[in-house]
Amino acid sequence: RFAVSVGYWKDPYIQYFVRQAKERKAPEINRGKLACYYARVHGVSYLIKAFLKKTECNCQIVNLGAGMDTLFWRLKDENLLPRKYFEVDFPMIVARKIHNIKSKPPLSKPIMESHSGDSLLIDSHSLDSSRYSIVGADLRFSSDLEEKLKKHDLDIHLPTLLVAECVLVYMTPQQSANLLKWAASTFPVAMFINYEQVNMTDRFGQIMIENLQRRQCNLAGVEVCRSLDSQRERLLLNGWETARAIDMMKVYSFLPQADVKRIEGLEFLDEKELFEQLMQHYCICWASKDSSNL
Repeated sequence: RFAVSVGYWKDPYIQYFVRQAKERKAPEINRGKLACYYARVHGVSYLIKAFLKKTECNCQIVNLGAGMDTLFWRLKDENLLPRKYFEVDFPMIVARKIHNIKSKPPLSKPIMESHSGDSLLIDSHSLDSSRYSIVGADLRFSSDLEEKLKKHDLDIHLPTLLVAECVLVYMTPQQSANLLKWAASTFPVAMFINYEQVNMTDRFGQIMIENLQRRQCNLAGVEVCRSLDSQRERLLLNGWETARAIDMMKVYSFLPQADVKRIEGLEFLDEKELFEQLMQHYCICWASKDSSNL
């Protein structure tokens, strides 16, 4: 929310979900974190749009642990909506999001505009329209997840993109493996995008873990975040045919340099080394399973 307010990227919808933070962080944390968010948003978005263009939007997206994400609205603005867009999160989070959607016309109107058919279902823990659904479920139980998604018209025969941003790391390695295995075995043509921590066994990674533990935040799946290789292996061992992983410094170097220059001018950063260390401890991984050679 803060990154958007100072101009790192445009998101006209985030203001309806998240209040503006009053305090500012220390400059090196602020600037480093914001540039990391910038690289994350653009990197993930690049892969999503590549999938949508490849399938000509004749596909579905399942956003796992979506929280207050605004991707559905941004894709609609760009005329890039898939046939159906699903979001999954804990029922408590889903209830909060649905409340915001119902009470804020800039959020509810695009859902109504993209909806066709008679009934639009909204209750406190789920929302189902013809193009957008929010499902309250626990990702640790994939049979329950599949059942709920199918009730909202999940089509396992459609090319499917699954997105998880800082989600798998909060599950045990066995739980995330089950989820990845379920996705790989359920959809004949699919892609999985995962954004999360990497290189967590070095000193910088240990400090990150300790800082989170002090805030009662346990990274149950951190052992899979040892390296880019361990991130790739997890995907390949759980049924995905191809898998790639790159750290966020690499992602940052791939982004359009004119825009990178623009964001680097937004706030001064002299702690380049700290910034680079932070970027080397997050990564984007993507895997695919492609029975129709898409």
